[in-house]
Amino acid sequence: MIGQDSLKTELERLRQELAAQQRVAADKEVQLERYASDLRETFKAERARADELRLSYVATVRALTNAVEARDAYTGKHAERVAAYGLELARKVDPALAEDPQTEFGFLLHDVGKVAIPDGVLHKPEPLAEDESRLMRRHPVIGAEIVGGVPFLENAARIVRTHHERFDGSGYPDGLAGEEIPLAARIFALADALDAITTDRPYRPAAPLSEARATIAAGAGTQFDPAVVAAFEELPDEALERIRADLQ
Repeated sequence: MIGQDSLKTELERLRQELAAQQRVAADKEVQLERYASDLRETFKAERARADELRLSYVATVRALTNAVEARDAYTGKHAERVAAYGLELARKVDPALAEDPQTEFGFLLHDVGKVAIPDGVLHKPEPLAEDESRLMRRHPVIGAEIVGGVPFLENAARIVRTHHERFDGSGYPDGLAGEEIPLAARIFALADALDAITTDRPYRPAAPLSEARATIAAGAGTQFDPAVVAAFEELPDEALERIRADLQ
């Protein structure tokens, strides 16, 4: 009998110990669920703040872009079209680059330095004199100084400064060549040329997309990065025509 009593006592002790462990585990589970709930709420709040901040960034960029296009109205929605073309091409070349908001900001703000160019130079219908041309060619540097002064646009400023560089090193303002030029700026250069060729200008009518493709292909290795040109050739006409139609 003594042995059975001892066994019962031990079993009861084990049951109590198991019950205690289960209560502790249940308490920890409740605590973890509360912790997870707090994290979810914190994440939602942070995401809301991030979205609000992002929207304020976009509004600032749009305001700067509109200020430029108000000075140079004949280009219409040039900045928006080039940004759309550029992002479409960037998705083909480097999807991560296309997802970076700084890329779109740099595309939109590429000509912001033109706010410092006098109207007489900016809108002159005749070829620019040498001193006027030097002044006009300063707009990437001026633009980079404007944009670079805004903390959240520091990377976009690199695109603004280098958007007139050429793959063969004959561009400006720094004469960069090849991969010295940021990839985003190499992509932008092609998108900018595409829009220039396919848009009416005071000195010539718009050319068809087929002509733009031929001109751009001819510039591979000189004005444009050959790898970017190759990616551009894979973009369907329909995607490019849709952008042009939506942003006239």
